[in-house]
Formats: sequence, structure tokens, C-alpha cells
Amino acid sequence: MAQYNLTINGKSLNVDVDPSTPMLWVLRDHLDLVGTKFGCGIAQCGACTIHLDGNAVRSCQLPVSAAENAEITTIEGISEKGDHPVQKAWLEHDVPQCGYCQAGQIMSATALLKSNPSPNDEDIDNAMNGNICRCGTYTRIKAAIKTAAKSA
Repeated sequence: MAQYNLTINGKSLNVDVDPSTPMLWVLRDHLDLVGTKFGCGIAQCGACTIHLDGNAVRSCQLPVSAAENAEITTIEGISEKGDHPVQKAWLEHDVPQCGYCQAGQIMSATALLKSNPSPNDEDIDNAMNGNICRCGTYTRIKAAIKTAAKSA
């Protein structure tokens, strides 16, 4: 076990975990930040997406030891009141169905819009590639991202 001082959602938090523990489990099991979901465990579905220094990364394959000096943002840190432009657009376009993938989808979309405030269809497709929605709401996801881009 090792002590890690992590910056998560703007707060300094300490954990005592094995260095190889994936950030997903640090967040969920040690810090009670359960918005980030487990989907596949092999970084292929996107349900576990978080931001590491503003970049969308899969937390199921990111060891805590690699995240110690980074700014980490989870779905809980996007906005306190659920009023981020992406979250508002998600509701406007009725994106969620079962909702399981939505945290990861939103995290990927917010990272995209931070780096590219006016994405075209190809930009959106590339940024969202690898985020699986079993309910198939991809058309609504793309529309919501376009709406969020206009309102941000």
C-alpha cells in the first residue's frame, strides 16, 4: 500500500491503496464517487471515462500511481447543480435511456468541447469513438453535443 494525494474535482484527497489500483476503484470504493461506472474493465466501452488534466481517459485502466500529480475531474465535478451546457443539452435532447453509459459519454463530450468549441460531425465521431451506448442513442448524443457547442 502507498499514500497518494490526489486532486479530484478541485479538492485534495488522500488514499492509501496499492499503486496498481485502477482509478475507477479508487474513486468508487475508496472515495465514494460512484458516478463513474464500471463497464468492461478493458478500456473499450467508455463508461469509466474521467478527465486527467482535461483529457478524457478510461479510469478502469489508469493506475492511481499515474494520476498522483494530475488534475482529475469526474462526472460529479462537471457542475454542482447539473447545469453544465452538455448536461443541459443531454436533457433537452432526451439522450439518456438506461443511463448507464451517460457519465462516460458526458465526460468525453465535455473534454471535446473544451479542446474544440465548434466541432464538426467528424470531430464528434472521433472524440466519441469508443463510448458505447447499448441503447443506441448516438444520434441524440451528437445532436446534444452540437447544442452544447452553440450554448457554451
